[in-house]
Amino acid sequence: MCAAGSEPWTIIGEGRVGSALARLGTNDTIVKRGDSIPDGTGPIIVATRNDSLQSVFDATPEARRQDLVFIQNGMIQPWLNKHGLSDNTQVLAYFAVAKMGDMPSGGRTEVNPEGLTAAYGKHANTVAKRLRDGSVACRVLTQQGYTKAMLEKLVWISAFMLVGQQHGNCSVGDVVKDRKAEVTVLMAELGRAGAIELGIQLNPGVIQRLLSYAESVAHFPTAVKEFEWRNGWFYNLSKRAREQGVDDPCKLHSALLKIMGIVKD
Repeated sequence: MCAAGSEPWTIIGEGRVGSALARLGTNDTIVKRGDSIPDGTGPIIVATRNDSLQSVFDATPEARRQDLVFIQNGMIQPWLNKHGLSDNTQVLAYFAVAKMGDMPSGGRTEVNPEGLTAAYGKHANTVAKRLRDGSVACRVLTQQGYTKAMLEKLVWISAFMLVGQQHGNCSVGDVVKDRKAEVTVLMAELGRAGAIELGIQLNPGVIQRLLSYAESVAHFPTAVKEFEWRNGWFYNLSKRAREQGVDDPCKLHSALLKIMGIVKD
């Protein structure tokens, strides 16, 4: 019998992340996007873009859907809830795989030397063990703790990518160096709105944590991507407020999206 965390996985996606996770394991089965998911036991790691989630769900036998492990950026919880996967394992990846063939790295910052990567759910301990065996720190959180951490990452990626694109798709490091005040105000706005919507309270020091993370990935480029799953979630809060005749909770965010032509209404 394999020790906890060492059993073979099914990994969907042959990209940098999926391939790197497979190199940390033994005898994993790698499935191409769109292929059917084999029967078996253990985690099914979904290492794909968000727009592939529906096809992954459709290709997974009903009896195995609770083993799906999601490693996606953005707000995927509404999609999970819709498909009866609300308690499935999720991994908040602050690690990166620079290029095909590299191992995962990163996630530790000056403010959080213990690492920011986190997991929640049925297979959280299994995933955390494999990552730790690969020298990637990974915390195992409660559902509420994970929701807080997920919102922080969503705030970070939505704010930094938007401010960076506004200023010519500069790097994350350029945003920290030259636009810190702008991105800080935007992160604070998105954090407040998101916390109210989710019925949580973010832990103290969120802005400092996120700025420190940005400094650790200063070379990353910026661009608004996967709008539906990232900035779009905040913009939907704004649209709902407008329909209800109340103040926009993300007024600055909405204004920037319109100035840049990302939204029209």
